[in-house]
Amino acid sequence: MSAGKVGSWFAASALLLVSSAAISQAAGAQSADQALTPAASATTEPQLATSRTVTAEDLGDSLMAHQRYQAAVAAYAKAPALTASLWNKMGIAYQMMLNAKSAVRCYKESLKLDSRNPHVLNNLGTVYASQKEYSQADKMYRKALKLEPRSALILKNLGTNELAEKRYDKGWETYQQALAIDPHIFADHAGPTVENPSDVKERGAMNYYMALGCARAGYTDCALEYLRMALDEGFTDRKKVAANSEFASLRSNQAFQQLIAEPETP
Repeated sequence: MSAGKVGSWFAASALLLVSSAAISQAAGAQSADQALTPAASATTEPQLATSRTVTAEDLGDSLMAHQRYQAAVAAYAKAPALTASLWNKMGIAYQMMLNAKSAVRCYKESLKLDSRNPHVLNNLGTVYASQKEYSQADKMYRKALKLEPRSALILKNLGTNELAEKRYDKGWETYQQALAIDPHIFADHAGPTVENPSDVKERGAMNYYMALGCARAGYTDCALEYLRMALDEGFTDRKKVAANSEFASLRSNQAFQQLIAEPETP
């Protein structure tokens, strides 16, 4: 996996969990980078199966698959009853439109109907994180982990949140827990991401620890790209990178050697 492919913000990305399989099926299991591509043209109508009656939720799911989020919300709202799952899906749609206030409202409505859904708790956490309300995000992720303790994805979100709070050692420890459950957690995920802006120092830290995670998971190209970003952002220096045993697997790599040999930027 190339770090450039998923974008330099992936280290700070909040990964959403969809509580129903319907959206991912309709989306054809979208990749993280696909989820943030421009919405489909308004002239492109979603194609639905005609073997049964199409429900408001079916239509909404299909519109979500085409990144037509506002139309998806309108479709879901026409359902005879707004279930916890539908509120969650509307929350995701609003979050993809960067409407944090409406996303929070929808996730909270979902939790009123199903307070023990780890997916919705995780999603709510991602909104708080995107608004830099890290304490609130931490609470949501930890509640979600009590219900689903072996979720590598939620652990990764929690680790990213800890890094954003500058708790670097703790964030890396949480990343390692995620890696122990799923060694491929730093690969592409079949779920949408919502970017979580951070300042240069935070971004440098996240890129550095993402590089560590990628190196441990065996993603050499990914590790190298994140390392370069961390270096460019001034979080670490080449001597520290060269001395870190976590990057031992990269030392024989020519691109890594060239990166370490480059002069430091003044």
